[in-house]
Amino acid sequence: MPVIQTDRVELVLRNELLRLSEPFRISGHVFEASPVTVVNLRQGQIIGRGEASGVYYLRDEPSDMLRTLDSMRDRIQAGITRDELRDLLPPGGARNALDCALWELEARIAGIPAWQLAGMEKPKPLTTTFTVGADDPDVMAEKALAYTHARAIKLKLTGDVELDIARLNAVRAVRPDAWIGVDANQGYIPGTLQRLLPALVDAKVSLLEQPCRRGHERELDGVDRTVPIAADESILSLIELEERAHWFDVVNIKLDKCGGLTEGLLMATRARELGKKVMVGNMVGTSLAMAPAFLLGQFCDIVDLDGPIFLQRDRTPGVVYYDGLVDCPASVWGSPDAVL
Repeated sequence: MPVIQTDRVELVLRNELLRLSEPFRISGHVFEASPVTVVNLRQGQIIGRGEASGVYYLRDEPSDMLRTLDSMRDRIQAGITRDELRDLLPPGGARNALDCALWELEARIAGIPAWQLAGMEKPKPLTTTFTVGADDPDVMAEKALAYTHARAIKLKLTGDVELDIARLNAVRAVRPDAWIGVDANQGYIPGTLQRLLPALVDAKVSLLEQPCRRGHERELDGVDRTVPIAADESILSLIELEERAHWFDVVNIKLDKCGGLTEGLLMATRARELGKKVMVGNMVGTSLAMAPAFLLGQFCDIVDLDGPIFLQRDRTPGVVYYDGLVDCPASVWGSPDAVL
């Protein structure tokens, strides 16, 4: 892997605040805006970019991410590879933003798209889920119905089991055609989970994401797996994949969690070796954050890359949503044709 030359690289950092179109509720948290860290690596006229929002439930905040990267300025500008970065920074948003910037810079220097740099076939559009935040059942049904183009819908649950069942049934009634997954965001304990599971089966739910609290995965021992269970908060990185994958059927890889596309690709390969299905997800972010995850999505069974649709304003050019699919034009990121 080539090393970026010391005297030709400039590190430029900034934080931005992304405004959501409306509040978005999950278990234990309501989002109204999301700060992100943006990394630019400039070599002459060539720029590589990355964006990350961090991991809110670990207090991995963009303000700290920016300080971390700024403290490494000399080391970064002295020349760093993506493999070296994995040793220098732990998984999280700071490493993600820098890793993705390195991917784009290296691809643009080589004059090839990032997918070719990764040894992939040309990316194709992917079926993505469209997320409905936790709300009153009628409101959630209305929002699910408004996703007229969606083939797959993900519902946020809160752990209030009777209300969650009502939410699920309301959505299924208006969208009998859709693939439906539910995301509990750590909201369930064994007693309430046992009450939820039959309702998931009755509503033909295809995925239950992160029912248990991080660190309490043993609560899933003996749980019926008629509906596959996915790890999100429980598995952040390649190391945690090795330690905790046996409790789950699906692994949701997010670049903000694992620290970038480099580790995300390694996790996807290892999850397959362990017999797990693979999912790609996203934190709140613009198309600049979705584009590297879109490459990872080429290897995934389930794709959840709808983050930009919740923003008041996305970057231009951006990823494209149509007919239940997400596509990422070469102009967005990771290509000599990218518009900066």
